[in-house]
Amino acid sequence: MTNVTPVILCGGSGTRLWPLSRTGFPKQFLCLTSNESLFQQAAQRLCDLADVNIQLSSPLIVTGEDHRFLAVEQLREIGIELGGALLEPVGRNTAPALTLAALAATEEGHDPVLVVVPADQTVSDSSAFVSAMQVAIKEASNDNIVILGVTPDRPETGYGYIQVDSSTVGVGVQAVLGFVEKPDEQTAKGYLEAGNYYWNAGMFVLKASVWLQALQAFRPDILTATRLAWGNRSTDVQFIRPDKDEFATIPSESIDYAVMEHCPGSTFPIKMVPLDAGWNDLGAWDAVWKVLPKDETGNAHVGDVLTTGSRNTLVHATSRLVSLVGVENIIVVETPDAVLVADKSCSQDVKHIVSGLQKQRRVEHTLHRKVHRPWGWYDSIDEGGRFKVKRILVKPKASLSLQKHHHRAEHWIVVKGTAEITNGEKIVLLTENQSTYIPLGEIHRLANPGNIPLEIIEVQSGSYLGEDDIVRFEDCYGRNVQ
Repeated sequence: MTNVTPVILCGGSGTRLWPLSRTGFPKQFLCLTSNESLFQQAAQRLCDLADVNIQLSSPLIVTGEDHRFLAVEQLREIGIELGGALLEPVGRNTAPALTLAALAATEEGHDPVLVVVPADQTVSDSSAFVSAMQVAIKEASNDNIVILGVTPDRPETGYGYIQVDSSTVGVGVQAVLGFVEKPDEQTAKGYLEAGNYYWNAGMFVLKASVWLQALQAFRPDILTATRLAWGNRSTDVQFIRPDKDEFATIPSESIDYAVMEHCPGSTFPIKMVPLDAGWNDLGAWDAVWKVLPKDETGNAHVGDVLTTGSRNTLVHATSRLVSLVGVENIIVVETPDAVLVADKSCSQDVKHIVSGLQKQRRVEHTLHRKVHRPWGWYDSIDEGGRFKVKRILVKPKASLSLQKHHHRAEHWIVVKGTAEITNGEKIVLLTENQSTYIPLGEIHRLANPGNIPLEIIEVQSGSYLGEDDIVRFEDCYGRNVQ
């Protein structure tokens, strides 16, 4: 019986999928190809790995502090128990992320096989994925490092490639000769014709101890710095936080550059298992178009869309009707606060729009109009001089922090459910169509004591209405308090 711990790398911002993907709600948490997010799909596939020879642990996820509640909530929605959430205080690429997972997995003398996958990919043939992974797990249990190589179907210039020994092609497990960077089109065509080059999907299978040994051999600076941050970690139930100052000193490096590219010809045997399972990394909107179902003229549409005389288009409508007339090869992505229109061949250039938003310090690159919080969500539906209107949903038995504001007062109207409101020294219960007023500077809290979601309309008024005008006194979600 082989002990296996799934590791889901859940970082990244997915800037090329803006405006749907944003810093505060990146692409791995989006439902792009089904009713489940890419992160949920990744977790489900890993749960399917268990068989008579595999003892599967609950997954470890490595993510950022800002996304911890998104990840936990999405796992809860699909009924998967979390093994632990390792929270990176700053992004340091995938090598330190995997090192955190390996250190967590080897606590108490354990040494499981780690199945390491990104959270932001899609696979159309789950059974083929499971079969390939089970082969990889068997190889990794014998102290081999195993990488999954995607069987290429076109001369792709956007991926790195794995070169394998030609004599091992077709035998299932193949010897890796080396790695090559993203090629130009002519070189990519040569790789496809040669038949012994595969796309590097960023999926790895290896024992936790083997990763730590290989990192010690090739990048001891990363291992030493990560061990220091791990040694000074703090734990809050299922959230594990490495020391922030120590973690910031870790060199930023990928798994490939830190270890994998050094393995061929070394004392660390590296092998590849082919993956032919309809894999796609959904790196840009043209990739999303490729995997979505299309009509007879190549149009892939999500949401409320009407078209006439249009071909090979992608439309993702979130909040209103989008109509196309007589256009080809374009992408339209509509959200309540931003609309993207792009030529499909220029999908990669969306990142330049995001860079422009960042330079202008605009909020559209970080948050949607509808913002998710551990207690529920709020949607800023209108705003003007000295006022803002929000629709707020609070989950059953959840509550916001005990807080006050220096610059705004708030009016609350209950439209559904029951609200328990702390307003200074008073605690009152309000039901549908009842309202209350929170004066500027008053300590207050909104809670849902009921078994159904609470919905309210909040009207803010004051000289400053930013989200940073919050002083917290109590909070059950581990956020900073006064």
